[in-house]
Amino acid sequence: MKHKLLVSDAGERTYILVLDEGDEAFRCITDFAERESLTAASITAIGAFRAATIAFFEFDTKHYRKIPVEVQSEVLSMLGDIAVDDEGKASLHLHVVLGFPDGSTKGGHLVEGYVRPTLEVMLRETSADLRRRTRPDLGIALIDVG
Repeated sequence: MKHKLLVSDAGERTYILVLDEGDEAFRCITDFAERESLTAASITAIGAFRAATIAFFEFDTKHYRKIPVEVQSEVLSMLGDIAVDDEGKASLHLHVVLGFPDGSTKGGHLVEGYVRPTLEVMLRETSADLRRRTRPDLGIALIDVG
């Protein structure tokens, strides 16, 4: 993965991350966020995966149902954010829409995605601190603005 700082102004930074073939997207972005001590940021990305796992949160069971994607797909859209979790580490929440050769799509919560040939990620940090706290009643961690 390569990265470049594009803008740094008033405590806010904008980066571009360019992931290489074989990189695992979720881990690369998480590692970058931890290295740069990011506590609040938004993420957008486009590119492609050779394989991915997405998930759907089933509210009744309070668990994510994993959906493996074992074929090449276009990352038509990746949106998400970075906050800090209960242990003070970077916590990503990413959703993707994946496109296939027949024009169909699948979407969900990104669990992992193996890049082929590239993934271009725009990461915009704000000067705020966002905290993602575990909600036992829901079984997931959500941003706590209070």
